[in-house]
Amino acid sequence: MKTEISCGPAFAFAEISVPAGGSVRVEAGAMATMRGDISITTSTRGGFLKGLRRSLGGSSFFVNDFSSDHGGVVGVAGALPGDLAETTIDEATALLVQSGCWLASDATVDVDSKWGGSKGFFSGAGLVLLRCSGNGEILLSSYGAIRSLMLSDGETMTLDSGHVVAFDENVQYRIRKAGGWKSMILGGEGIVTEFTGPGRVWMQTRSATDLVDWLRARMPSNSSGSSSSSN
Repeated sequence: MKTEISCGPAFAFAEISVPAGGSVRVEAGAMATMRGDISITTSTRGGFLKGLRRSLGGSSFFVNDFSSDHGGVVGVAGALPGDLAETTIDEATALLVQSGCWLASDATVDVDSKWGGSKGFFSGAGLVLLRCSGNGEILLSSYGAIRSLMLSDGETMTLDSGHVVAFDENVQYRIRKAGGWKSMILGGEGIVTEFTGPGRVWMQTRSATDLVDWLRARMPSNSSGSSSSSN
């Protein structure tokens, strides 16, 4: 997958070159432009159950395969303002991707889901992750800028769970409170994810969860709207 990324890190846009006889798999709704000889096939890529599992991981039930007989270009963009990053996976290590962060990949990459375990139940993050396996390139999308970090063997790093984009499957992780209940309720620090290397971790500099909370706090409630109308 040959990709050219521009307009980052705030409003990144990627143009993916599709060679003659080739194809690329894209998240439903992520296509912004097409040039040249491009055709689209929409499917669940694995049947109903696989599409359902993928949707539980925050991706769409359907995916779009863009193919070309003579060559073309597909332009893609993330749903939120932010950056894009391309990385490679192989048979040795799969990649676990947070909800909404998988944007596109080679058709040779299998996009499924993985149960994050009961440790994700109360976190609002990590309950179900997308599992990308196989051989090929993957395009990751973030809210804000995206950073790639390499953890050495035994090295640990803690991220607010809303800032996690993706990590190698061999990286150990656990979800916990940032501190005590006082810090969680009064200090604004909630659930964090602790990673232990070796392996790669990608983070985003903004949290979509924080954005939703910020917007919710500034939106008029139904009760206030009712009071205004009654007056």
